[in-house]
Amino acid sequence: MTLETTLAAIRPADDGAMTAARELQARLTKPAGSLGALEELSVRLAGLAGVCPPPLPEPATVAVFAGDHGVHAQRVTPWPQEVTAQMVANFVAGGAVVNAFARQAGADVMVVDVGVAVPLHGGPNLLDANVRRGTRDMTAGPALTRAEALAAVEVGIQVATTLVDQGARALLTGDMGIANTTPAAALIAVFTGASAEAATGRGTGVDDETYHHKISVVAAALQRHVPDPADPLGVLAAVGGLEHAALTGFILGAAARRVPVIVDGVIAASAAVAAAAFAPDSVAAMVAGHRSAEPGATVALAHLGLEPLLDLGMRLGEGSGAVLALPVVSAAVRVLHEVATFDAAGVSEK
Repeated sequence: MTLETTLAAIRPADDGAMTAARELQARLTKPAGSLGALEELSVRLAGLAGVCPPPLPEPATVAVFAGDHGVHAQRVTPWPQEVTAQMVANFVAGGAVVNAFARQAGADVMVVDVGVAVPLHGGPNLLDANVRRGTRDMTAGPALTRAEALAAVEVGIQVATTLVDQGARALLTGDMGIANTTPAAALIAVFTGASAEAATGRGTGVDDETYHHKISVVAAALQRHVPDPADPLGVLAAVGGLEHAALTGFILGAAARRVPVIVDGVIAASAAVAAAAFAPDSVAAMVAGHRSAEPGATVALAHLGLEPLLDLGMRLGEGSGAVLALPVVSAAVRVLHEVATFDAAGVSEK
């Protein structure tokens, strides 16, 4: 699917299905509201699916989009760029944290090279969809051309579409890219109106000097390009990364197919605010998996009106927080499928 046809397919949540879900929650054998955020999550997922109860979010796949960044030359991280490709190999081999969590949750892991700087050679769970070998330095010029940004967005759309066609009923965002929290901060600042300082975190745990330098790099890129949030493709081209653009398409693709997409940390959150700029109704498909320790993630989720399911102080990325949240999402839906009503169970109401 193209970006244009994907955007045309995204519709608002179904009010009738949401009303039915709320009414069913009120009849289940538990005090009203006793499941807290899980109740509203089940209502949202019914609205997304257009039916009550909504389908169980199983099977699920986490797609890890990988890319490199020209802004790495600005010394925004102490990690060498070659770690991106090395970690992709680790994902493919099944040795990363997201692999361990996915095995625990029963989710599949797919790795997508959308912008890694060196050619990769992997197994059947590695998709070669490389648009270019890393972005340009966004402080010296646009990170991508509009055509490159569009190509990356459409990689994400195609991955989402293919996974749903193959039977996935929940999609989870994953990412890998040394220095990718710097473009994420820039994207969040543009789409939320936050300052560079509010949107920028320490990423892989940089020291104070590097952190303040990183803020200045984000601010310089924003001052150079003055990106227009009303032109989300232009914003992705100016200050985005290839994995950020692909994740934007991945989220839009999920929304077009009315399948929930569990959003991970700050990279995914930056893609989510970009997706919402393309299609505000796409927020109906988004589930905030966890609250990343990166401050920009909280800024982005507040902008979207999403409350994270978990808050564990994590800042790993990879899709780790999204995968941990998957059983919680499944539980919210399973309540509507399996819990008896007061009438059916013969339980007295108050």
